[in-house]
Amino acid sequence: MPRRPRLSLPHVPLHLIQRGNNRQACFYADEDYRRYLDWLDEYAATTGCRIHAYVLMTNHVHLLVSAPRAEAPGEMMKALGQRYVQYVNRTYQRSGSLWEGRYRSCPTQSDGYLLACQRYIELNPVRAGMVVHPADYPWSSYRANAQGESGTFVVPHEVFETLGRNALERQAAYRELFRHDLDPGMVDEIRRATNGNFALGTALFGAQVTAALGRRAQPGKAGRPRRAPPPEPQIFV
Repeated sequence: MPRRPRLSLPHVPLHLIQRGNNRQACFYADEDYRRYLDWLDEYAATTGCRIHAYVLMTNHVHLLVSAPRAEAPGEMMKALGQRYVQYVNRTYQRSGSLWEGRYRSCPTQSDGYLLACQRYIELNPVRAGMVVHPADYPWSSYRANAQGESGTFVVPHEVFETLGRNALERQAAYRELFRHDLDPGMVDEIRRATNGNFALGTALFGAQVTAALGRRAQPGKAGRPRRAPPPEPQIFV
């Protein structure tokens, strides 16, 4: 069965995840994380992508990205993935595949969903039991978004900019969001959309993505399609 084409639209945020092959590790040392982030910065710039949030876990990566061209995130991930695999194979004297095939992704509605998706990404180390607070994890965008850490390539999305009148107000408002757990239903919704290559948002947003791309952007109903009832017999008099 052919794979469903990815859903990607200009300027629409895209949440994507790339896993290590067979869920094996793809980062082994601090230098690996630093190299990946350096190249992410480089290829985001060359393809015109804006990185709004990220986290590098031991065996997978989450990104929240938008771009003026629908093809740009794919171009960025291809160049980044190939260069990083070459580095890992050379450094650790290994060969073969590092990534679990294609990355998975979902277009994300800005209103009501984008900040939830950012929190989902930056809370990954907390859910995994690696740290108590996202600020304690060095390989994510939390410190940039919530604490204004300098020297980062993270670009705030326009929705993030509405959190306050200046950077300090926006950071404080964003930190306040982390005082409460992310709703489990939202966590499940983000996972379903990303793993299934569906739109993350309201039904209206999904319909808009479907109309814009001419491809189904929402899950179909479970079960086989219902058969049409047989035609009524015609009686001739």
